Amino acid sequence: MNDLASLLTPEGRALLDEVRDTDPAHELAVATRLRREHPAELVSAALGQARLRQRAVAKFGERDAARMFFTPNGVEQSTRATVATYRAECLHALGVRSVADLCCGIGGDAIALARAGIRVLAVDRDPLTCAAARANAEALGLAELIEVREADVTEVDTAGCDAVFVDPARRSSRRGRIFDPEAYSPPLSWAVSAALGAPLGLLKIAPGIPHEAIPGAATAEWVSDGGDVKEAMLWFGRDVTPGARRATLLPAGAGIYVTPGTALPDPGVRPVGRYLYEPDGAVIRAHLVAEVAEELEGGLIDPTIAYITADEAHTTPYATAYEITGQLPFNVKKLKALLREREVGVLTVKKRGSAVEPEELRRKVLPKPHGTASLTVFLTRVAGAPTMLLGHPVR
Repeated sequence: MNDLASLLTPEGRALLDEVRDTDPAHELAVATRLRREHPAELVSAALGQARLRQRAVAKFGERDAARMFFTPNGVEQSTRATVATYRAECLHALGVRSVADLCCGIGGDAIALARAGIRVLAVDRDPLTCAAARANAEALGLAELIEVREADVTEVDTAGCDAVFVDPARRSSRRGRIFDPEAYSPPLSWAVSAALGAPLGLLKIAPGIPHEAIPGAATAEWVSDGGDVKEAMLWFGRDVTPGARRATLLPAGAGIYVTPGTALPDPGVRPVGRYLYEPDGAVIRAHLVAEVAEELEGGLIDPTIAYITADEAHTTPYATAYEITGQLPFNVKKLKALLREREVGVLTVKKRGSAVEPEELRRKVLPKPHGTASLTVFLTRVAGAPTMLLGHPVR
């Protein structure tokens, strides 16, 4: 708390501007120089905040990250700005004008909501986190739309809000990542009850949640950004179809949505064709591979593997296409000889349904790259047999 308070003073802000682009390798020299003119604690706090801001660029962009205030957990657990913006736009489109953001953290979601014109009651029980959220609302000119309240979220009255958004803590300082939804803080069961008690409720959960743990009253949505699955969301209340599933791919915003009874059966298994399609992770998590396979006029290479194969090239936002140029049983020596024969110098190894680690295999088969050709190798199973598929991305 003292570190953050000191950084909000004129001297602290000026020092933050000065150390903004400090290279971590030169941090000691910079700290030694600055301590001649500033208190040591303030210099340490400024350099620590500069490191956090540099890390936060990937989530918040350079412009916002340079003005915001972070805690180590805040950087780690905050929603990526693109995902938060998508969620805020969805809520705004549904007519939501006020949201209770429970477990708000440093305010990443609150910022996106406020920028969408939504008033936000941002609640967290940690004093430092609340102080950072307030500072961020001020720094980005959104303080009039964001009220930050330090409180236990289970004791906050949200009756006056159009919607409730809950982002339970899924990490512990002692145990790390938490996989049991009832071990979230607060537990998933409480978060569900809070969402059900609002006109519109929305929960952010881990994308790996088992489908059987999803409440029947929810529409479940998995969101990826740039091909990486970032989170799952559960929607409750008005305009929500219980049991529906959605996969949303950002930044394009492409999506697949199915309601109960309309999902397709699992695709059939067929021999490997000329093309292999790797579905986006959100599609896989949402169990919507069959819908993509139908669009591609393809089938699976194995009943347990989410790779789609087809004879024709198709353009789709829901999968990455590869042209297959070879197929052989898993054999390290044969692969090494083939790479030498093809003069491969750039090797990409992907796996699905294989216990082999890509980096370990790369070291074995290409210890000293000399060629200029590139190749993608898929370690997988085809009709139950360990197989290597060789190919390259379709441009």
